[in-house]
Amino acid sequence: MLEFMKLKKGLTKTRESLVGKISKIIKSRKKIDDDLLDEIEEILIGADVGVDVTLEIVDELKNEIKKQGYQNSGDVLNVLKQSIIQLLCEAEPDQGTETQSVPAPSLRTSGDGHKPHVVMVVGVNGTGKTTTIGKLANHYKSQNKRVLLAAADTFRAAAAEQLAVWADRAGVELIRNQAGADPAAVAYDSLNAALARDIDILIVDTAGRLHTKINLMEEVKKIKRVMNKQIPTAPHEILLVLDATTGQNGLNQARQFLDALGVTGLVLTKLDGTAKGGIVISIRRQLNLPVRYIGVGEGIDDLEYFDPRQFAEALFQ
Repeated sequence: MLEFMKLKKGLTKTRESLVGKISKIIKSRKKIDDDLLDEIEEILIGADVGVDVTLEIVDELKNEIKKQGYQNSGDVLNVLKQSIIQLLCEAEPDQGTETQSVPAPSLRTSGDGHKPHVVMVVGVNGTGKTTTIGKLANHYKSQNKRVLLAAADTFRAAAAEQLAVWADRAGVELIRNQAGADPAAVAYDSLNAALARDIDILIVDTAGRLHTKINLMEEVKKIKRVMNKQIPTAPHEILLVLDATTGQNGLNQARQFLDALGVTGLVLTKLDGTAKGGIVISIRRQLNLPVRYIGVGEGIDDLEYFDPRQFAEALFQ
């Protein structure tokens, strides 16, 4: 219940912008008509759900209204909620009924049954990548896992220092090198250290300058190749961190990282700071990638495992 209330609080701006506005127009109408559906469409687009996804939702809404014979505008909100849940849940892994900030599946050993489980974290600067790594490390540590961080972002000034602060806060180990060092070499040394120290989870930070820099993307791909040579199944997860406040621009970032690296999951940060949290629905639908975690605050505990149904419940309550 505590986690749900935190999620609900974090989605306040989006809930007011999306569900709040729809609720107001529904209350002002007695019957369902085209004008009502057009206004709902505008609100969804305004919340960054995206044009294509919005049209899909509204079409589903129309079909369900016709199928069920709904005439009262009050029925629209629940139909809309179920439609959004369906979109978010498609192709999501079975999550069971347990709600936790970091799910048990992500704490598994590497694909060949040996430790460490290697998580590579990518994303452009300013998305909250370093903060996310710190929060992930904290969650894993709280579940009695031995965690090692690799400071493989050697291009950005103070990147390693910032990661060191988070490592200290989470109480985990850190491997770093001097600024300008070969990022792949840092990843290589870190994975060797993780193997030698019987580490459960290795989280690898990567450079995050503009995704349009071809050299940067090649460096990140090199990190992946180096780790893959050491452990054929590594990295076991490649998490892309996106800033939810950037809206549809995040989709462009995601597509480029997906094409280059084969991203396995998404982390959406700063959802508490935007009224356009509908981007979660848009990204989930258009990229067909699971959203693994969402950031709903600045605290070290403010990283939530993404549960589509719980997200929708928090949005519509």
